[in-house]
Amino acid sequence: MKKLNVAVIGLGSRGSFMLPLLSIMENYNIVSVCDKYADRVDAGAAAVEKETGKAPAKFTDWEKCLDEKPEAVLIMTGWEDHLPVAFEAMRRGIAVGCEVGGAYSVQDCFDLIRVQKETGTPFMLLENCCYGRYEMLVMNMISLGLFGEIISCEGGYRHDLRTEVLYGRENRHYRLENYKHRNCENYPTHDLGPIAQILDINKSNRFTALTSFATKSAGLNDYARLHDNVDKELDDYKFEQGDVIKTIIECKNGQLVTLTLDTTLPRPYSRNFTVQGTRGMYCEDGNYIYLDRDHNEFMHFEWSKHWNNAEEYLKEYDHPVWKKFVADGVKGGHGGMDYLVYNEFAECMLNGKPFPITIYDAAAWMAVTPLSATSIKERRTVEFPDFTK
Repeated sequence: MKKLNVAVIGLGSRGSFMLPLLSIMENYNIVSVCDKYADRVDAGAAAVEKETGKAPAKFTDWEKCLDEKPEAVLIMTGWEDHLPVAFEAMRRGIAVGCEVGGAYSVQDCFDLIRVQKETGTPFMLLENCCYGRYEMLVMNMISLGLFGEIISCEGGYRHDLRTEVLYGRENRHYRLENYKHRNCENYPTHDLGPIAQILDINKSNRFTALTSFATKSAGLNDYARLHDNVDKELDDYKFEQGDVIKTIIECKNGQLVTLTLDTTLPRPYSRNFTVQGTRGMYCEDGNYIYLDRDHNEFMHFEWSKHWNNAEEYLKEYDHPVWKKFVADGVKGGHGGMDYLVYNEFAECMLNGKPFPITIYDAAAWMAVTPLSATSIKERRTVEFPDFTK
């Protein structure tokens, strides 16, 4: 079987987590690994060699890593380095699979499209949540008309990251500096990606305007004061990032999208994926489906009995991708989503197929971050650029 020769750049939390999986995937050949920290490079190379019996080349300079001219580069660095590495790789004709995160400016998003169009080099945003089983179940049911016309969608990145942020110095994690100096919807694509695909964004529909609101920042300081092993300088540090960010996006075809970033207060994990149509809805928190044909308005008094009923709909409406995946044996992290998105990137590259997540999708989803920063700072609604122009 033909393999895609790739360099993996960025071996922190995400990169080190993904290397063992990528090493055993039949369509990948990891030819080099790179990180600015030598100990991470050594550990990454050892992980690949353990699985494959072959040690990849090692680099601490990403430009020298690109000099080796792999067929593709998988970018798993901190957010701030995603696009600089991607731009240079595309200019060198090296295909890019880029991990997720928001952009730092709207101009970055326009530049992403421009560089990709000028070079013709493939680029795909590796948004694994577009491959979540329940996200794809809902997509399939919508395609069959079971939800009617979609009117409202909600999503969130609701994940207690207090330790990841506050121990950022010790763990060399980029989130700490971001939370110190930015106030925005900093991680929009996990929740927005599936929603944008459902709403046909950048095809028959588009985002037109955005408004964001931020709470005060208190969660990180409170945690720091309660734990002696947290850097004491952070006890009273004035973090820019609000504890909860709410973003509302208007769409050309009349829908509203509501996003919630909630990462510095105690809570269970949720992407808050919720889709409402004229004939039914799905809600992740409760994992339930409510359809006109199956339910009625009087059932809401006892609705907790129907939590997790989405599992029942998998029997008939599980997405074809997941039917095959389950039959073949689910592999990979985050419930299999990681395997599916990376497999899609490799298969599209090896077979000359178009990516399911386009360069326009990447630009629109990532642009939410700088647009939200402007909206919060200037206390106003901002126009959403039409990147497809």
